Amino acid sequence: MLTTERIDHRYSNLDTRPTLGVLEAMNEAEAQVPVAVSAVLPQIADLVEATALRMRSGGRLIYVGAGTSGRLSILDAAECPPTFQVSPETVQAVMAGGRDAVFEAVEAVEDSVHLGAAEIRDLNLGPNDTVVGVAASGRTPFVIGAVRAASEVGAHTAAISCNIGSPLAAEADHAIEVEVGPEVLAGSTRLKAGSATKQILNMISTAIMVRNGKTYGNLMVDVSISNDKLQDRAERLVIHITGTDRETARKMLAAGGNRVKVAVVMISQNLTRDAAESLLEEHEGRLAPILNAENGKHEED
Repeated sequence: MLTTERIDHRYSNLDTRPTLGVLEAMNEAEAQVPVAVSAVLPQIADLVEATALRMRSGGRLIYVGAGTSGRLSILDAAECPPTFQVSPETVQAVMAGGRDAVFEAVEAVEDSVHLGAAEIRDLNLGPNDTVVGVAASGRTPFVIGAVRAASEVGAHTAAISCNIGSPLAAEADHAIEVEVGPEVLAGSTRLKAGSATKQILNMISTAIMVRNGKTYGNLMVDVSISNDKLQDRAERLVIHITGTDRETARKMLAAGGNRVKVAVVMISQNLTRDAAESLLEEHEGRLAPILNAENGKHEED
């Protein structure tokens, strides 16, 4: 039996516990998740390095999942454009059952290897693309079919699962198998397995962007300014990095096309927008070498 399907007898009285006792059980179980994830950090690092390199050559990161795994994949992909100012095509997610399955369960679709393969073939993959199959069980046919089809056309592949020695892992170049154990509610992999999956997806996308110059120290300097909250954040970033005042930060952000890095370079180097953009391009979009930052140490505002 799969580890994720086993029954944890420590919680066999879950239905008779008081509400606080139910929550304590869940909290106790969730505390195991970061420990389990820490055991696979080397495998995650290998995937990040390989994918970041391919993305610098125009490659895409494509998650494939069903059910909870698919929804978590969509969430991670959707957050990348506003956080790192990348196009929606750069990080994307394929969900078994399509958009409708995001809001309402369409569970039967995940049983088709052929549908998974067809979805991937429609993306016209190349060798710089990375397809990451996400399935807590590690045996979802839709996801296996997608990863297999990606491999057949020469794309880079990875698998994220919560069971060891899974069929999905056998199909991929990188196997990330995080064993979180049985769930508090037996078989409900939206719990510990879902938490582990979300942590790993966050790590993959964020670390790739760090490796590819989308941050300055631990500052989110490629934020996309799309509302008042993000406008305020962008202004504070410019102030923090350059030491300028709020009015100048706002003015230079507008002059720099609402891009924090461009505004920072314009202020710090006394350059026009075009010159600042050229300098950033010369340094592959990285602020640190331009500002001669010391070991990436920056205090939080």
